[in-house]
Amino acid sequence: QVELVESGGGWVQGGGSLRLACAATGLTFRDYTMAWFRQAPEKYREMVAAINWNGGDTFYTRSVVGRTTISRDNAKNTVYLHMTNLSPEDTAHYYCAADYAKTIENIHAAEYDYWGLGTQVTVSS
Repeated sequence: QVELVESGGGWVQGGGSLRLACAATGLTFRDYTMAWFRQAPEKYREMVAAINWNGGDTFYTRSVVGRTTISRDNAKNTVYLHMTNLSPEDTAHYYCAADYAKTIENIHAAEYDYWGLGTQVTVSS
């Protein structure tokens, strides 16, 4: 049984930073591309960042480039998301997702195989 469990969300002052973590169990972690998505009320679920199996390739959505880092620790079966210079536009429910592929092949939510329940991030102005 695959389980992805996110942590690290909460309330953040505008301009601040956060670090989310996602611990995965029940799968061979290094066989999966991992990603972070987010969904704000009445908006579609969008990819924030993705990382390939060994961390050698990453993808970031345009709005977070330069202030976001995705990383992974295969020894701990954990993927991280570090975001800085947060704004109210970053307020959303953040989800961890796994795609059974060693390379970043998919950027759409429907193409990911496993999901966590997510963690809420709220940024004040």
